[in-house]
Amino acid sequence: MGPDAVPRAPAAGTHLAAEADRPELAGTLADAFYDDPVAEWIFPDDDLRRRILPRVYTVDVAQAQRNGEVWTTDRRDAAALWMPPGHWRMPLRDELRMLRASLHPGLLPRVPAIVRGFMGVESQHPQRPHWYLSDLGVAPSAQGQGLGATVVAPVLGRCDEQGVGAYLESSKEANVPFYEGRGFKVTGEYDLPRGGPRLYLMWRDPQ
Repeated sequence: MGPDAVPRAPAAGTHLAAEADRPELAGTLADAFYDDPVAEWIFPDDDLRRRILPRVYTVDVAQAQRNGEVWTTDRRDAAALWMPPGHWRMPLRDELRMLRASLHPGLLPRVPAIVRGFMGVESQHPQRPHWYLSDLGVAPSAQGQGLGATVVAPVLGRCDEQGVGAYLESSKEANVPFYEGRGFKVTGEYDLPRGGPRLYLMWRDPQ
């Protein structure tokens, strides 16, 4: 089907996030990613990570709403942040907002490695047109209920209808089978510097 095809109706209980959803979604993602290997690599101190992640995800959700789409559930206990073809790179103004939200004196010695790591991740990004799943998180209390699959479904359905690929980086090897079940395949791996975690680069052809 062509790019003007009518998208499939979203699954019951899912909707595009509104601005009013932003604080709750930031909290959901902060809880979901508290034990994420990349979050632990950036913010090794547990208490600091718990304080800063809600600020980081407030910026993340806001920029995804401005430049892409954020799909969530009626209870806002899951969120998928998608960037459309040609817009996967975070605009400079949002990068500056992210820097202000995450910067802490204790992190200053780590900044060069963090910047080098994220520049390396960007260098691996495919150039083919695609929707980019920048974040997918489910509140710990709601995991195992299929909510992750529910909130990614609307955009994956659109990818299929419009013949467009999708891309993501998984920071946990244990999550790779979930994405494979949605049609993604591992196309590469990238190790963050200074003993950072391995990212699994995954591409999905339209089904």
